[in-house]
Amino acid sequence: MNTNEMPWRDRCFEDFRVGDRCEHRLARTVNGYDNTLFTLLTQNPAPLHLDHEYARAAGFDKPPLNSTFTLALVTGQSVADLTPNVMTNLGWSEIRLPAPAFEGDTIYSDSTVAALRDSASRPAVGIVELHTRGWNQAGTVVIEFRRTVLMYRRAHLPARPRPRPQAR
Repeated sequence: MNTNEMPWRDRCFEDFRVGDRCEHRLARTVNGYDNTLFTLLTQNPAPLHLDHEYARAAGFDKPPLNSTFTLALVTGQSVADLTPNVMTNLGWSEIRLPAPAFEGDTIYSDSTVAALRDSASRPAVGIVELHTRGWNQAGTVVIEFRRTVLMYRRAHLPARPRPRPQAR
């Protein structure tokens, strides 16, 4: 089976090919509460994300999303499809925000496998580099970045215990 036709869920390192593209299943309409909560949880006091009047004075009709929220949201959208078998994230790079995202926008995303290589120090995993984009309902790209992960090889996947409910 061509890897672009192979289901995305539960892929391991050896299942990826450079150029494979995945349009992520999940989309999310972001509301003001999401933006405010994330901004407060991360102790980001920028009034641009919290104060509608300040945002208007800065030239926006409504507060733009906290950019690190946009990064976290689009990364999260990719996890179920691409990285449930990840050992760990190694990093994000080349993060670009070509247009602002706003409260009320619906964010969609896709990822393309940009590079693959063996791990020199961990034979149980390989290194996958992904190029991910997020866009709004108008098709405007609001974020793009590269994310590098350590992905398990199938023979080395850790067991996933699944306890059964106790009998009544």
